[in-house]
Amino acid sequence: MTDAVKKHVPSPCIGVCALDENDLCIACQRSGIEIAEWGVYSDDEKRAVWGKIKQREAGELPE
Repeated sequence: MTDAVKKHVPSPCIGVCALDENDLCIACQRSGIEIAEWGVYSDDEKRAVWGKIKQREAGELPE
């Protein structure tokens, strides 16, 4: 897929920002660093974070 065809990568933020004891947001499942650096991530990095979010939601990544 070329860069011209790739879609904008939306933020997973839903406006409920609260980190748990594992430094993961209880709403969007991003780490504190992923939240802080989202604005400077490339689209590929953002897609990688979305992949981690899906794995976290499925219980596939350690906390």
